[in-house]
Amino acid sequence: MPETTEKLAWGQPTFRVAGKMFASLGDDDTTIGVKCPRDERAELIAAEPAKFFIKPGHDDNYSLVRVRLEALEDVEELRVILLDSWRQAAPKRLNG
Repeated sequence: MPETTEKLAWGQPTFRVAGKMFASLGDDDTTIGVKCPRDERAELIAAEPAKFFIKPGHDDNYSLVRVRLEALEDVEELRVILLDSWRQAAPKRLNG
């Protein structure tokens, strides 16, 4: 993805575009956090609770959702999720 950089934060790799984080590896390497509008999270989690979740009390005020990597169907699904998150963080000039 254009202009993506990796930066350590909280001891874990995070991925950013134009300085804005769009993905981070979970502290146990089995999950990732990605951008997700807060008003869409509950519906996404309700639809696929084995795949998507938040840490109550920790993620409440952030526009993100956590993804259990083992619950993904394949690498293509991961690619789609990461690309969607990247698009939410990327400046308009990169979003075409």
